[in-house]
Amino acid sequence: MAEVAKMSALNQSKRHRAIVLLSGGLDSALAAHLIKRQGIEVVGLHLILPFGTEREDYPAQIANQIGVPLVRYEVDIDEYMNIVRFPRHGYGANMNPCIDCHTYMLQLAGELLPQLGGSFVVTGDVLGERPMSQHRRALQEEEKAAGLTGLVVRPLSAQLLPPTIPEQQGWITRKTLLNISGRSRRQQLKLVQEFGLEDLRFPISGCLLTYREFAIKLKRLLEHHSKVTKRDLFLLRIGRHFYQGDSMIMVGRNEKENHILLDLKTYDDYYFEVPDCGSPITLLEGPKDEEAIMLAAKLTARYSDATAQSVIVRCHGKGTPKEIVVSTLPDTTE
Repeated sequence: MAEVAKMSALNQSKRHRAIVLLSGGLDSALAAHLIKRQGIEVVGLHLILPFGTEREDYPAQIANQIGVPLVRYEVDIDEYMNIVRFPRHGYGANMNPCIDCHTYMLQLAGELLPQLGGSFVVTGDVLGERPMSQHRRALQEEEKAAGLTGLVVRPLSAQLLPPTIPEQQGWITRKTLLNISGRSRRQQLKLVQEFGLEDLRFPISGCLLTYREFAIKLKRLLEHHSKVTKRDLFLLRIGRHFYQGDSMIMVGRNEKENHILLDLKTYDDYYFEVPDCGSPITLLEGPKDEEAIMLAAKLTARYSDATAQSVIVRCHGKGTPKEIVVSTLPDTTE
């Protein structure tokens, strides 16, 4: 990536440089600040994952406030989806493979260290904050599997963890690091005031895989697709989702989603609407057999403003639109 290449050109300094995994959340921002105030050169690395929830560029805002350069790196979709499909350490409450995901991010950071001129990696991990991925054994397993044993500094909980190589070598001072643990954010919020970061907003949660409704949609998608694309994953965020055999039906929930579905429609997709009525746009992907077409039409009628028992639904396929008369479905769930 161009940003990585730019940083590689700055790689001549003899000072130790820390590469901070900057998610855009509170903990990673504080970790970056704690290391920077020790006189260490800090570079923020934001890994762009497929399932982030943030709509604003929080990492850029934080990097600008703290005064550090930011590098963005988009992960390989096939690599990442392989982790989601086959997590070695299993899932959390839904489809979140937290330990494997953290390991993957550390591994990428380690691979980028030479290009970014980094000596070690910094994360915002807090011991005990998240039950699956931030207990002592998980933290040790993640850095070992990533090939970074001793080179991952966790400033917020460092005094509760074994000394790292940067601490042992005197690159950073252990006594200025912290001993935060548990799920309470009281100490972090005090640090926000101390560091003058009150103007920043921090997202509370950043991964769609932790949401039950999204996880159900993703599981169904993976059951029907051996390979998924960025477009497929984006569409999971849009509308109500249904399946008829191998056909996927997406029903827009509002005008904005209707426009998105039309914008993302491919040449082979059909779309449905109820004319002269408040109506969703319904997208039909995959096989276009009679059962799939009829279900898509009935769902369109069901979620439209039509009140009659029989509703005319217009189907746009390859050619002249067809009108299908259907009876509305009873209320249903995705």
